Amino acid sequence: METEVILSQLFPDHLTYEIQGHFIKGAAQTAAGPVRIVGTVNSAPINHEIALHIAAEVLEIIALNDQTPVVFIVDTQGQALSRADEVLCLNRSFAHLASCVDLLRRQRHPNLAIILGEAVSGGFLSYGLMANQVFALESSQVKVMDLNAMSRVTKIPVERLKELSQSSAIFAPGVENFYKMGAISEIWHDLNPDLVGQAIQQQQSQIDSYLNDERREIAQQRQGRHLSHEIVAAVLRA
Repeated sequence: METEVILSQLFPDHLTYEIQGHFIKGAAQTAAGPVRIVGTVNSAPINHEIALHIAAEVLEIIALNDQTPVVFIVDTQGQALSRADEVLCLNRSFAHLASCVDLLRRQRHPNLAIILGEAVSGGFLSYGLMANQVFALESSQVKVMDLNAMSRVTKIPVERLKELSQSSAIFAPGVENFYKMGAISEIWHDLNPDLVGQAIQQQQSQIDSYLNDERREIAQQRQGRHLSHEIVAAVLRA
């Protein structure tokens, strides 16, 4: 589904935006009031320029000091795979972006991420996964890496990884598995104008609760991560 169609379904009122390459920013009206829109489109390979564009937009919103809700649009194939980006320390640009989103959260701006297409690896983590809540279209593709690439990195045969992915969500790509692991709050099967407004209103009513990361508890409830919560609790008790 094209970005323009999706946005018009989610934000039918006073939607304005501009797309510069893979970067999108804009604004819209929802049942919860005005929101700002920022993120990536068209399977963006996120490089320094895109990361810093998103970070600058987030800082500009924070500077207004009015707790404007923010909707992050996620469609990224991950970090840009170039020697230049790596030499220039793309990881630091990602860290800066993640810190900006964390500041947005701590300044009590309601915020959520919507995965429209792809959400891969560090590109997703640096801003989308940092949001208070993450929502995904059922057609979206979410993964750290595909199993063939994971096999090359871990030296575990791909056949074994496929076997493990049948019983453990942490080895398996896909929106359903990320839902089980608590990374995705909800999978949207049908789009309507109420989805974003209702999510923001819920956050506004209990914004302080979103300062705590409860994803490992959610993952345990959804049986996506069987041991992480118990292990963290044991470490904290030690």
